[in-house]
Amino acid sequence: MAANMVSGNVKTAYDEFYQEHDEAWRMLGAKYKAQHIIEVCKGRSFKKVLEVGAGDGSILKHLSDNNFAAEYHAVEISDSGVAHIRSRNIGQLVSVQEFDGYHLPFEDNSFDLIILSHVLEHVEHERILLRELKRVSEYAVIEVPLDYKPGVDKRIKHFLAYGHINMYTPTSLRYLLQSEGFEIQQQLTSIIEPEVTRFNTYINQKKQKSFIKDIRIVTEYVVKAGMSKLTDKLNEQLASAYTVLCKKSNRQADIF
Repeated sequence: MAANMVSGNVKTAYDEFYQEHDEAWRMLGAKYKAQHIIEVCKGRSFKKVLEVGAGDGSILKHLSDNNFAAEYHAVEISDSGVAHIRSRNIGQLVSVQEFDGYHLPFEDNSFDLIILSHVLEHVEHERILLRELKRVSEYAVIEVPLDYKPGVDKRIKHFLAYGHINMYTPTSLRYLLQSEGFEIQQQLTSIIEPEVTRFNTYINQKKQKSFIKDIRIVTEYVVKAGMSKLTDKLNEQLASAYTVLCKKSNRQADIF
């Protein structure tokens, strides 16, 4: 295997990942991810946007439908993902191509904005990919799930089943980005929406629908949302995902 390329077993796993495609589930999750991108970018406009690890193109579809940018590009390690992106009717989509997971096939400063949404937790050599983002674009939106909790090492099989090999908190992601020479411009924490929980409960987990379950789902969301406003610490502890808009600086990575 060539240096700085995604491992062969990982490539095989993601090649097969989109063959069994659940359009409704992916579009629902992507709806909120796209909303987070739009929110942290509020007040700025980006003409040429690249999504790295674009999956099946669901996020780009939502962004295009919301006229987020004038031009979209996508790279993805999975050939089945690339096929899905190409089959979609994504307005202003200029290019879609497979890549090796680390080397972006573009010239320096080719884009106004790169999107890396729920990708970094899957990346074996995260700093290598982050440096490629800096090379190719001035701005990046990065979103990660907040999987880390005390005792997470007891649930390794659970997270590896989703391909989550890196664990983040808002603090640890900020540390990683700032030590790689990124400047945080905007940030956002989010809690899983009741609509997503209901879909996962009733459709994915095939549990019987009930009024009591619906009330419990909404109540848990309202309580979490309310508590998260009390302190910054609670906000970050209760959040399910963390989204940042960052800008590359002129300095090198702060490592030694």
